[in-house]
Amino acid sequence: MFWGNVNQVIREADVILLVIDARFPFETLNEEVEGKVKKEGKRLIYVLNKCDLAPEHSLYAFKKRHPNTVVMSTKERIGKSQLRSAILQSGEKTVVGVVGYPNTGKSSIINYMKGRSSAATSSMSGYTKGIQKVRADNKIMMLDTPGVIPFREKGGKPKHTTIGAIDSSKIKDPEGAVYKIIHDYPGSLEEYYEIECNDPEEILEKIAIKLNRYSKGHVPDTFTVSRIILRDWQNGKIRQ
Repeated sequence: MFWGNVNQVIREADVILLVIDARFPFETLNEEVEGKVKKEGKRLIYVLNKCDLAPEHSLYAFKKRHPNTVVMSTKERIGKSQLRSAILQSGEKTVVGVVGYPNTGKSSIINYMKGRSSAATSSMSGYTKGIQKVRADNKIMMLDTPGVIPFREKGGKPKHTTIGAIDSSKIKDPEGAVYKIIHDYPGSLEEYYEIECNDPEEILEKIAIKLNRYSKGHVPDTFTVSRIILRDWQNGKIRQ
């Protein structure tokens, strides 16, 4: 159903914004959407959102490969004028489609461009359910779409947890997902929760103790604390 909305927006819009999480630029570049936009011959702008949470070298590597990129942070109020200029290259009124993976911040960008909340937002993936039309100003009409996962990833991929495409409350194995983060991004959890440890299982236990989360028998509740960690990770509280 959501792909139908995205296809409609690609057809109707003059310009497409492909929103990407700057923390995971190549993982959240939806190549199927990118291909559809290029096939329709529409102008495509890559938007690296949440740039305040990403290392500079990661932003540089993506921009080098995709020059038509605008770097943004709705939280830190970065990139609004640059994106508006990129959209209005012709100087005429423009309809803008906003597409990408779930939880990359599409609705937040629309609200930032408008200057107040018009498109519903949430840190939960899949919050937007249909096409929303929002007039950013007298020249720009923006079309918000639900986030979509490429068809080839429909069976689920481990990366969906890391990039926030699956909400933390719906992950069946939160401990396994946290172990993946510990492996892929060493030091991130230890720094955020201010603990010192090298063993993945001990890291979870130490965080549980620090957050005062215990199960029966006063055993550190690593299952519950894993969900807390995943929520903090997906909300952008934990830096890489």
